[in-house]
Amino acid sequence: MKRWRNKVAKKDYVHEEGAWVPWLFLLPSLLAVSIFVVVPFADVVRRSFFSAIGGKFVGFQNYISVFHNEAFQLAAHNTAKFTAVCIPLLLVISLLLAILLDAVQERRGILKTSFLIPLTIPAASVALLWKVIFHENGLLNRMLDAVGAAGVDWLNTSWAFGVLVVTCLWKNAGYDMILWLSGITAIPPSLHESAALDGAGPWKRLWHITLPNLAPSFFTVTVLSILNSFKVFREAYLMAGSYPDDSIYLLQHLFNNWFLNLDVDKMCASAVLLALVVFLLLALLQQILGRLERH
Repeated sequence: MKRWRNKVAKKDYVHEEGAWVPWLFLLPSLLAVSIFVVVPFADVVRRSFFSAIGGKFVGFQNYISVFHNEAFQLAAHNTAKFTAVCIPLLLVISLLLAILLDAVQERRGILKTSFLIPLTIPAASVALLWKVIFHENGLLNRMLDAVGAAGVDWLNTSWAFGVLVVTCLWKNAGYDMILWLSGITAIPPSLHESAALDGAGPWKRLWHITLPNLAPSFFTVTVLSILNSFKVFREAYLMAGSYPDDSIYLLQHLFNNWFLNLDVDKMCASAVLLALVVFLLLALLQQILGRLERH
């Protein structure tokens, strides 16, 4: 009995002694994240409470001035509107594509590759292509003129918002489709087979088996879609410049203009606010995911 206790104690000691090994592998990543993300963001939070000129402590004055800034109000409204419109459309379209692709057995690899092609095209090339299509004298207006319809200045009117949404959908739908497809293929085929034997049709299997089992993928796809939607600023900037139509003046445009004007205090305060909103949004998604998993 004493010998057995000594063996157990020795195993526990070895386990505790080797507990630091995983941290050794994580150390390079932790250092990189701390140096390039955590420390700079902490400095941004600090600067948001000081004036850009003189470094005087001003408390929440920077946040108050940001909230009263008309450009910030316009950019925040457009960014929230763009996220509310684009993200649900992106999730639904990519999910439908993933379900259709899962049903196709032949040439699936070619189809997957074709949907990922937009990701490989540089932003400058996309902007040039979109200018050729949506310019006032571009291809789309020429097609409208050919059928007797009036042309539209797509990039300098409120139609620019729709062009930006189409750009985001076109570029990110294939990537999200692959994420959804990985979640679909992870569902055990036996669940669908047993449901089919019980008389469940394709729609019932989709509603009661596929969609509930995609709840973990929902959080990942949504978070990555939100983060990728911020990258659409590159195309918007290259197509319409620093001061585009009011309908597509986003927070990234505002940050870029404040940076050029050296309004560091406003930029830091607005960046902290944006990070807080994104954090609350992710926390809300996590709560929704937890409820879906419990049910």
